[in-house]
Amino acid sequence: MPFRLSFSTFVIGLIAIISTTAAQWPDSGPDMTIDATTRAEVIDSLVKDLREYYVFPDVGDSMARILDQEQQRGTYNSITSAKELSELLNKKMSAIAHDMHLHVLYSSELIPPRGAEPLQPDPNRLLQLKKANYAFEEVNRLDGNVGYLKMNAFFDPGLAGPTVASAITFLGNTDALIIDLRENNGGAPAMVALISSYLFSADHPVHLNDMESRKKGTREYALTQWWVLPYVPGPRYVDKEVYVLTSHETRSAAEEFSYNLQALKRATIIGETTWGGANPGDFMRLGDHFQVFIPKGHAINPITKTNWEGVGVKPDIAVPQEEALKTARKIALEHLIDKATDDQEVSVFKRALARVEAAPAEAERP
Repeated sequence: MPFRLSFSTFVIGLIAIISTTAAQWPDSGPDMTIDATTRAEVIDSLVKDLREYYVFPDVGDSMARILDQEQQRGTYNSITSAKELSELLNKKMSAIAHDMHLHVLYSSELIPPRGAEPLQPDPNRLLQLKKANYAFEEVNRLDGNVGYLKMNAFFDPGLAGPTVASAITFLGNTDALIIDLRENNGGAPAMVALISSYLFSADHPVHLNDMESRKKGTREYALTQWWVLPYVPGPRYVDKEVYVLTSHETRSAAEEFSYNLQALKRATIIGETTWGGANPGDFMRLGDHFQVFIPKGHAINPITKTNWEGVGVKPDIAVPQEEALKTARKIALEHLIDKATDDQEVSVFKRALARVEAAPAEAERP
């Protein structure tokens, strides 16, 4: 699910994502020894934040009550390792909430106090994002005129919008499109809406997703709706088949993108069941070296009336992730052969299909 972060936190988090797609959370650095004061500060802050912010108030209250009771009983008194404390707290919360996004993180580096984040992002970090092409790893025209787009994060359109427009424009003349999200760990909901908008006509409104976000300290929710945009820069990619590749490492906003398109029957999902995190939230500071990502909202798909939390997005065609690209290319070319009316075009597609079939899955990546 998309994260709702401050701009600076969003940028920092996505740098971590594109630098190591094998893990959702950044490396914590060397362990450190903690004392009773630090333990109490972390647990007290966590208890308070769970009660005030967690998306489902009853579950948040249950987690807070158990953690508070265990602290009073001295359950955590013997813990002097920062990493051990964060791991134990995560285990305790997971047993109750089963929420993929809910996570306490220890950092060997000092975490700024709440509200002390810089108003403007670090220019060096922005340069890193630019040099990483905003996680657009590859845009290609494959054999048989099949488009291929590999993206490893969903950056905010304010940063990556021009890159999106250029990529879709380049792919505009292909006959089918494969979007590779096998290493995509998520990001911004606005980018999900932007890229999705390219895949639908602007002739009529298309409802992509809803998000209910809990109002702090209450049982009330604010509703945000996401729709296909009426305008996008450049041409749209409509009336052509779209295939989305997934793996167990396809997370959060990448799952939303896949789930939305699957529900709308706009794309065929190929690969593995995804990670299973549909509750967006924010980082909350627990102390100088601890913070927690607390889900504050949950997705409600307008078609299914539910989401993928805890179960992941199940592919339409389930194959091991290393076979997903070859499978998608074969299906795309077979579809193009079936609908082609020109004999010369059929021959081009058939020759491309033969070459794809002859290549081993692990060696056929463009």
